[in-house]
Amino acid sequence: MDVFMNQVLKMQWLAHLINTLLTHLGLNVSTRLGGSVSFFLFDVMKITILLCVLIFIVSYIQSFFPPERSREILSRFHGLWANLIGALIGTVTPFCSCSSIPLFIGFTSAGIPLGVTFSFLISSPMVDLGSLVLLMSIFGLKIAVIYVIFGLIVAVIGGLIIENLHLEGEVEDFIYDHVGKLTQAASLTIKDRIAYAGQQVVSTFTKVFPYILVGVGIGAFIHNWIPEHFIVTLLGSHNPFGVILATIVGVPMYADIFGTIPIAEALLSKGALLGVVLSLMMAVTTLSLPSLVMLRKAIKPKLLGIFVGICSVGIIAVGYVFNMIAPLIL
Repeated sequence: MDVFMNQVLKMQWLAHLINTLLTHLGLNVSTRLGGSVSFFLFDVMKITILLCVLIFIVSYIQSFFPPERSREILSRFHGLWANLIGALIGTVTPFCSCSSIPLFIGFTSAGIPLGVTFSFLISSPMVDLGSLVLLMSIFGLKIAVIYVIFGLIVAVIGGLIIENLHLEGEVEDFIYDHVGKLTQAASLTIKDRIAYAGQQVVSTFTKVFPYILVGVGIGAFIHNWIPEHFIVTLLGSHNPFGVILATIVGVPMYADIFGTIPIAEALLSKGALLGVVLSLMMAVTTLSLPSLVMLRKAIKPKLLGIFVGICSVGIIAVGYVFNMIAPLIL
């Protein structure tokens, strides 16, 4: 298990190879500049490899769950189970909040209960399968699994709250005006599914890679240039509002799990608390400003505000819980 974690997920062999090559090129990796170059190259290459593999696997799985089939599955369940299934379906959908909104609109227009569609919308960017593997590569299996469990809890509870508030009237009218008949997706062969997964790798990687470069660049700067005492003071145990601050800071940012991982890794290495780091990741992936602007086109301000409030409270609660249990799981 240790070999799998260290050599496959954490790719320590790649870090050693990069440091060896940089040293042969005359760059001292123990200096700030050398350390920044090493961090940048290693994280870009590691995330790129994991990204392409994960997109292929997740897209292959997703080929079995087109929107029509997902709607059919969701329509069979009611109450708590429906919200749970909606959250679980969110784990096999695309990687960022913006790409989940068209599916959310489709589910809502198809008559799926509003609370269930919001459980899907919350879980999709927060706890997809890609996030589980990437979190394992940085924080280990235990933290990754707990993160996913908490993310699903937030998604289910958030959906249940919205459902019980009976806010169907807060959805824009055009959503309900476009209710269409469900169409059965064409049966795909294994070759078709592989081709689809390959297309998704190219399409998603093209969209995501710029954010990887920005995220890794920020992470390299934090890791090698920002003094440790500054991070500890701002986001460490002596600041009881660190989780809230991280959540607020995360909202204006736009990235997915692949862009936030290197920032989280750098902050954690500098002394930021685990709950603070994970709250930042959740806020960035779930409540990014561009996704909220897109969501506003489909729902009215009152429902949008309730959605943001529920997610924010849930993210902050998860952050404080992680801070409390961190000594037991790290």
